[in-house]
Amino acid sequence: MPLTSLAAADSGISTMQTEIDTIGNNVANADTDGYQQADVQFSDILTQQLAPGSGSSAGLASTDPSAIGAGAQVAAMQTNFTQGAIVQTGVPTDAAIQGSGFFVVSQGANTYYTRDGDFNLDVNGTLAASNGAVVQGWAGTTATTGPTGPLTIPSSMTIAPKETANLTMGGNIPSGGNAFTTTATMFDAQGNDVPLTLTYTPATSTPNVWTMQASVNGSNLFSSGVTLTFDSTGQLESYAVDGGASQKVTGAASIASSQALPTGFNWSEKAINFVFPASTTNNSVSQYTTAQTVGVASQDGYTEGSLQSWSIGQSGVISGTFTNGQSQQLGTLALANFSNPGGLENLGNLQYQTTAASGAPETGTPGSAGRGTLLGGALEQSNVDLANQLTSLIEAQTDYEADTKVVSSTETALQALVTNA
Repeated sequence: MPLTSLAAADSGISTMQTEIDTIGNNVANADTDGYQQADVQFSDILTQQLAPGSGSSAGLASTDPSAIGAGAQVAAMQTNFTQGAIVQTGVPTDAAIQGSGFFVVSQGANTYYTRDGDFNLDVNGTLAASNGAVVQGWAGTTATTGPTGPLTIPSSMTIAPKETANLTMGGNIPSGGNAFTTTATMFDAQGNDVPLTLTYTPATSTPNVWTMQASVNGSNLFSSGVTLTFDSTGQLESYAVDGGASQKVTGAASIASSQALPTGFNWSEKAINFVFPASTTNNSVSQYTTAQTVGVASQDGYTEGSLQSWSIGQSGVISGTFTNGQSQQLGTLALANFSNPGGLENLGNLQYQTTAASGAPETGTPGSAGRGTLLGGALEQSNVDLANQLTSLIEAQTDYEADTKVVSSTETALQALVTNA
């Protein structure tokens, strides 16, 4: 019997040492971004049956079985994948997962999974983890239903210029006012600035009627201009091009220039469209007694632009902002979910790989099919609960000492047995 207690105490010392080792590793990684706390699960070792249970019989009551345990053993090492606290870093390459899921990274032919979003750009502009693993996703506007691949964001990236085709007008023409001009800048097919002058002239004998003429370096875009007629409430009622038939305005109106576009520029368009939004909508053209504010509210042309900055959105979309004010989708980060994340194998370096217990990865975009969303410019901190770990450390130390007491007591009993033999 003393030998059983010695073996049980020895197993207890071993399991408590494993517990202390695990706690030590958790505490050491309390400041490791993306670290997931590990927890040890124990179970008892097969017991020694002393007496079986028996049913009742004539004159005798039933008896319970009796057994003695043979110690403890490590049953499982579980990873706690609850989300850690998220802190803003302001670094555009950083990303934190809000909810479930793992970033997908590759090293050679191997694919791994991590919660650590401490990424950077290598010399080729490829998004990579701190250990060199390449972050996976979908480049540009590639369909997110296809296979994933590397994400590259070259610092020298540019977008080609776009020729102006549509000018959206907006603002107020002062009722009863005098003729006035406004200016704007368009762009030709090579991104060259095209100076546009808009002249508004009131009709001399008819109230609420104005003529708009557009010109580039003195070359008119209309033969005699566009006649704009407003109703008694100050809303655009109709228009006529170059003295032609009046066109009633029932919604947004798109008026194409009637003259050849001026020489000295590179054009692929045949005309410029002047778009007047529907009455009473945002930026619609009105005629009130208030000050003159009419002009080009927006246009669809721009010059060449260089990548100025970029950011990661909640859905994993990487959006680039260019020096010409345009934005463009540069790619989308992928996230993977597992039916049993606890079945992933921990490889160190904050990376995991699949096993038969974890199931196959369910890869898709952040925010879809139960996957968490992303917070760009932020990192997930370690989810280690230091207070809990230090409390567990005290308990493990106490259990360890108690097991050594059992060893000491068993030794005393064995010495007494030898002495009295």
